[in-house]
Order: sequence, then C-alpha cells, then structure tokens
Amino acid sequence: MPEPHSSHTALVDLLGLTLAPVAITFHEAAPDVASWFDEPMTEPAEDGRSGRVAASCVFWDRAHSTSFVTAVADHGNCSVGRFTHGIATAQDILDKTDVATLLDVGWVTTEAFGGVASLDRTPAAIGYGPLEESDGSHDVVLLRVSPTQMMKIGDAIDVEFSGKPQCQIIPRAAEGTVAASMGCALSRSRIGMGDDELTCAVPAGRVGELIEGLRAVVEADAAVVGYAVADAARFG
Repeated sequence: MPEPHSSHTALVDLLGLTLAPVAITFHEAAPDVASWFDEPMTEPAEDGRSGRVAASCVFWDRAHSTSFVTAVADHGNCSVGRFTHGIATAQDILDKTDVATLLDVGWVTTEAFGGVASLDRTPAAIGYGPLEESDGSHDVVLLRVSPTQMMKIGDAIDVEFSGKPQCQIIPRAAEGTVAASMGCALSRSRIGMGDDELTCAVPAGRVGELIEGLRAVVEADAAVVGYAVADAARFG
C-alpha cells in the first residue's frame, strides 16, 4: 500500500481535487491520543438521540482539514449513520424518531432499508482526517469529487454505485469494494454538498490500484481532448 502522503499527493494531482482525501479508521480499541473530537454533546431528543454533530457524514466534512478521533457516542444523533458505521443494529434504531420520519415521508421503505450496508464489526472508536496525516492504519479513503473526476475514477477502477443513504459507501469500501454515491438529500443538506459533487469511498488496500489506473486514464484523456480540439477546427 502506498505511503499516505504520496497517495494524497497523487490523488489530488491526478484528479485535481479541491478537498483533501479523507482517511477513515475503524479502531478495535480506543486509541491513546489527544485529538478526540470534543465539541459539546447535544441535549437528548425525545427518543434519546444525542451526539456531537448532526450525523456521521458531518465528520467527513470536518476531516478534509483536520484529524480527530470520535467515540461511538459522538455519532448518536443520526440513527442511519449509527447503523452504517456498525455502531447500532437495525433493531436498535427502528424505534427512533428520525428513522420513523424517513419511513413516514416515503424517503425510504422498510424493504429498501433492509438492503443498506453496515460495517460488519463494532468499532471502539472511529478516526477521521486528511489522508496525508494518516499513520497508514486507515481502512477507507473518502473522496469528494465532481462528475468529471468521478468519470476518471470509473475509467480507472471498477466502481459500485449505491443508492441512499450516502453513508453506506463507507462499510462497502471497508469490505473491499470501491463504492460511489450520487449523494442523498439528507446528507447533502447536512454537509452542504454542492449540486456538482459526488462521493466515492476506496478501500485503503486498493488506493494504489486506483492511482495506477488514474495515471493511464489521465494520459489517455489528455490525448483524446487534444484530438477533439484539433478535430473541431474542421467545423470552423
């Protein structure tokens, strides 16, 4: 697996990323670090939900610029994020108000939710931060990309596109699949994703494969663009 700093540089350069790749680490034991996420916990909702941010995907947004470790309780406000990140089972969240709202308005059906991916283990803590700051123990690299950048990724490596919720791409990548999402209305609202942004989660062990594929894609695309520009001259 390539060294994190060199992987960060290669991904940023090859894709022209404006936001840093994010390394996500599922810790089996709480690490002995000072960089625990320490914003205040919210007051509990009527159903008992409480967390340090609105949803797990908000941690992704913060991690483009700074590294930190979260306790599982920090993720407690969003039941869907708790499920996809392996913190709660489906039975744990079915009685929560946020899940009931999503079902009531038809945003998702019970049947569809049954197919949503979740981490196959329960982490003791979850770390987030720019890839270049990782110590190499991360499990997933999350990219926030434009359609053109996603085009290049899709040409460079096999990609699975998943439906809502957006956060299920994280457990899919932890299982070894390069997974992309068009985003979902809930997550887009919470992290302020632009209409021109998508997300892609890459297993840590496949980042080198992606980079090598991107090198060939970028070179081929440059040649094709050159051809297209020259060919357009025939049309005045």
